[in-house]
Amino acid sequence: MRVAITGASGLIGRALTTHLGECGHNVVPLVRRAAATDEIRWDPETGAIGPLAGVDAVVHLAAAGIGDKRWTDDYKRQIRESRTNGTRIISEAVATAPGGPRVLLSASAIGIYGASETAEFDETSPPGDGFLAEVCKEWEAATAPAEQAGARVVHLRTGIVLSPDGGALKKQLPLFRAGLGGKFGDGSAWQSWISIDDEVAAIAYLLESEVSGPVNLTAPNPVTQGQFVAALGDTLHRPTFMRVPSFAPKLVLGSELVDNLLFSGQKVLPRVLLEHGYEFRHVELPAALSDLLGK
Repeated sequence: MRVAITGASGLIGRALTTHLGECGHNVVPLVRRAAATDEIRWDPETGAIGPLAGVDAVVHLAAAGIGDKRWTDDYKRQIRESRTNGTRIISEAVATAPGGPRVLLSASAIGIYGASETAEFDETSPPGDGFLAEVCKEWEAATAPAEQAGARVVHLRTGIVLSPDGGALKKQLPLFRAGLGGKFGDGSAWQSWISIDDEVAAIAYLLESEVSGPVNLTAPNPVTQGQFVAALGDTLHRPTFMRVPSFAPKLVLGSELVDNLLFSGQKVLPRVLLEHGYEFRHVELPAALSDLLGK
């Protein structure tokens, strides 16, 4: 397949590009700079996008990071618009391209379910409340032009992607290796994780399947934040006795971001992937961390 990818330079995009190439696919990055050979230029600010003729599928991953900056009103608007505007542009291009892609795999997130310490969520669960849930609902709705044109659309509801090369795990490793790792609050918040290996393998699997609609990209066995901390400490052979009170990160990142990303979570299960026969490389967290960190 000839697969166009937005966000190809990001954590997931880089790993996916490598994986798809190893699987024999031809990857075409969509880039915001001047396009080189076998690249397509797009500009989410203006809505301009190069021709998608000859592209079989699009994987749309590009969006502003939710944990990169304090959630000011301006940055919250950027979080929302980078998802809805970019997805609408890609979706309309898929819908209108003659001889273009008939498959769109579009990023979303498990934040759509809202936070809970007691509920289990799968793809049949309704959306929750709050800023992240509202953003995710609008994000997914922006694929409507492609769906209405008959493209197969998959919403990639991704959990916490574990990779030593980026994301939350990379940020945690220096503290944990120094023996300063610890849980946030009482550690009861759920962390629905997935290894970078399963993230990209599942996306590749979905490219060639007949699945459409929401798909949770999470491992089958989510853990609490306390369990995650203990597993990471065991993998690195470091103590994890520290406990982080909420006020400390709030001073740096602001209350809303910290409450949403560090001190709350959701227990999300990958029902669709399991029902359609996807075989996870990493089912249990300790084995995943050991493989990822070369222990």
